[in-house]
Amino acid sequence: MAAVIYTLCAITSGFCAWLLIRAYIGNRSKLLLWSAVCFAGLTFENAALWIDKIVFPQVDLSAVRLSIGLFAMTVLLIGMIWEAD
Repeated sequence: MAAVIYTLCAITSGFCAWLLIRAYIGNRSKLLLWSAVCFAGLTFENAALWIDKIVFPQVDLSAVRLSIGLFAMTVLLIGMIWEAD
């Protein structure tokens, strides 16, 4: 059951990233770009979670997962700060 949930989380965040990229292409709003990059990073974080818990359960990849998530959220935070007017 955990594998299904991890997979659905990765698919959902990937779909959100794809929708944000499509919106950015049509609108050219910088905040949409920052959000798309953040959700792409969250997709990679969810994929790393799936690999950590399902593929290699004996190896602890939590530092890698948390680093990817921290980078993704930092990108969004920096984008929001730069776009604040």
